[in-house]
Amino acid sequence: MEHSWKNVPKLGFGLMRLPMLEGEVDIEQFKKMVDAFLAAGFTYFDTAYGYINGKSEAAAKVALVERYPRDSFTLATKLPAWAGPKTAEEAKQMFWTSLERTGAGYFDFYLLHNIGAPRIKSFDDFGIWDFLKKRKAEGLIKHLGFSFHDSPEMLDRVLTEHPDMDFIQLQINYADWEDPGIQSRGCWEVARKHNKAVVIMEPVKGGTLANLAPDVRKPFEEAGLDPVEAALRFAASLDGVITVLSGMSTLEQMEQNIAFLKDARPLSEKEKAVIEKAVAVLKSRPIIPCTNCRYCVPGCPMSIAIPDIFQARNKDLVYGDRAGALGFYKMVSEGAPASQCVGCGQCESACPQHIGVIDALKAIAADYD
Repeated sequence: MEHSWKNVPKLGFGLMRLPMLEGEVDIEQFKKMVDAFLAAGFTYFDTAYGYINGKSEAAAKVALVERYPRDSFTLATKLPAWAGPKTAEEAKQMFWTSLERTGAGYFDFYLLHNIGAPRIKSFDDFGIWDFLKKRKAEGLIKHLGFSFHDSPEMLDRVLTEHPDMDFIQLQINYADWEDPGIQSRGCWEVARKHNKAVVIMEPVKGGTLANLAPDVRKPFEEAGLDPVEAALRFAASLDGVITVLSGMSTLEQMEQNIAFLKDARPLSEKEKAVIEKAVAVLKSRPIIPCTNCRYCVPGCPMSIAIPDIFQARNKDLVYGDRAGALGFYKMVSEGAPASQCVGCGQCESACPQHIGVIDALKAIAADYD
């Protein structure tokens, strides 16, 4: 089979962090971003059943599917069997709901969402692997794969048990390449060992690598290299990559990323050395490695805005901006401060970054509440 991804341009539009207006997706802004993206020759759009509580898929229908010929773009979405369903029927219905929300007719890329321990059990127990293979045989899915947040050893096991998966979506960026928690390099190497193509997510680590502290940014400034460009090209230059997803929220971000990956030039040895210098500085900082994916939020019994609280903490840890951190914390934690955490652990089981959320919230509460 000749895979259609052979000609997919390297930049993918991640629809997790769309522009918002009064709690709803800013459709007019989103339409402009879609138009600019397609006009530049890029085609890959990535959403998920749960992104923005389903509003992402619905917005994709209005801004993309209803406005462009179906063969002019590539659409990917995901099924999170671990996120709420109590029965196999409820889990399988997520596929049909996504198909209805998007109006796409079929999905170019479809993913089992966030595979890893203990989440994989839901996909196994509900028979999702075989269910989606049947949808692929029917032509409703062109390429079937999964997104993954776990160890290289776990990935090797999953690919050995499911060798018919077409591709894998992995978190890869230069900060996580050798990180012992994320193990980007190790997971990528396992994917290549199994000859699986890779979609890259979080190349800018949820925006963290775009907003660097002065001492981390310094090597880039001295070399005249934009940090975002370095991050995107680092990911795009890896072997076996289908596309690099960027969760763009503004037209300005869109235009910038298009410029950086229009030609997708590999990094030079000099540019790689600049990144290594920045990584050395980053490793010395006690940052909470939250990417604002918000998987921890829906199941929190106390409705704690965990990612926002971590963002406030990082303002303090990374930039030394304690006043700004306290002000932001007061705003985002109103009614549900860190001290209300009951230690149930649902957040930790949902966290792709394997953050010790409970202990982190306790530390923040002791310092800020």
